[in-house]
Amino acid sequence: MDNLPELRDIHIPEGVSMFPPAYGWGVILASVILLVILYKTFSILRQKSKKRYALKMLGDVNTSNVVENAVQMSEVLRRICVFKYKEAAALFDNEWIEFLNSKAKQKISGKAAELLADAPYMAKNSKKFGSEELAKLRTFCKNWVGENL
Repeated sequence: MDNLPELRDIHIPEGVSMFPPAYGWGVILASVILLVILYKTFSILRQKSKKRYALKMLGDVNTSNVVENAVQMSEVLRRICVFKYKEAAALFDNEWIEFLNSKAKQKISGKAAELLADAPYMAKNSKKFGSEELAKLRTFCKNWVGENL
């Protein structure tokens, strides 16, 4: 009996290709990309919400007393410093003004700087400073918050 004509050669299967990758890898990659995008989005929104909150607090400072307004603005700046610049929380007087100026593009000086430094320690009914110093201080505070939050 001649069985040899019915025999065939052994064929080795082709190797498994890496492409296209399985669907599970695509789902994992898409999930990682989505998580990164969500993290970036939430961090940007969180940062903007802090800035919005601080600017709203500055906008809510609206009493008729110049010294009280300056004290409240100083409190907002200090709260930001406690959050972001821990070393500045204990500064006062000229050191406080110098620190704020070091973190700002537009510096504060003159009577407006003196108002910011002295207001927490002044009598509430003091007439030493006027509304023009308060306006300069308000502008400085808004710019400082915008640059540092």
